[in-house]
Amino acid sequence: MSTISWNDFEKVDIRTGTIMSVEAFPEAKKPAYKLTIDFGELGIKKSSAQITTLYEMAALTGMQILAVVNFPPKQIGPFVSEVLVLGVVSENGEVTLLTAKGPVKNGLKVS
Repeated sequence: MSTISWNDFEKVDIRTGTIMSVEAFPEAKKPAYKLTIDFGELGIKKSSAQITTLYEMAALTGMQILAVVNFPPKQIGPFVSEVLVLGVVSENGEVTLLTAKGPVKNGLKVS
């Protein structure tokens, strides 16, 4: 993997957000959920996340997560994903979401 500059890193806008609602996404090629996330002053954004192995839908509501908010929207089947929710991918493909240690304001920038 190549190294990046500090300027490259500063281009990635990672923010805190709280999952407001979760829906099943049966049309996705791989099992996924549709998430609606509150990013404070940045507004409400939607994302598709392949996190069905480790997370039940009900447990995700209210969870504070980290996401890249400055990618262009991505069409995923009939759904438009506006942000990329971040997680750690295990050897077997299970995704563990990245979260803030404690409650923080929605929309704060990760640096």
